[in-house]
Amino acid sequence: MPLYEYECRSCGREFEVLLRTGDPPPTCASCGSSDLEKLLHQVAISTEGTRQTNLNKARKIAKRTQRDKDVAQAEYEQKHRDEH
Repeated sequence: MPLYEYECRSCGREFEVLLRTGDPPPTCASCGSSDLEKLLHQVAISTEGTRQTNLNKARKIAKRTQRDKDVAQAEYEQKHRDEH
């Protein structure tokens, strides 16, 4: 049984519908409209290349975050030294 995603053109709600052969066309559960647009599924593919790319992005973000924390810590320590 295929699962389809739709967006209602009337109210903008997105929803999924399980359709079997012979089922009537779907309608929006929110507003009851049958003016629907079928949405395409986004397929996620995981390969060595995509995993490496994602890992590199995560490392870059972690490095930037750590640098920001180090700067904040140094500023805190300097302020604390200046007060005492």
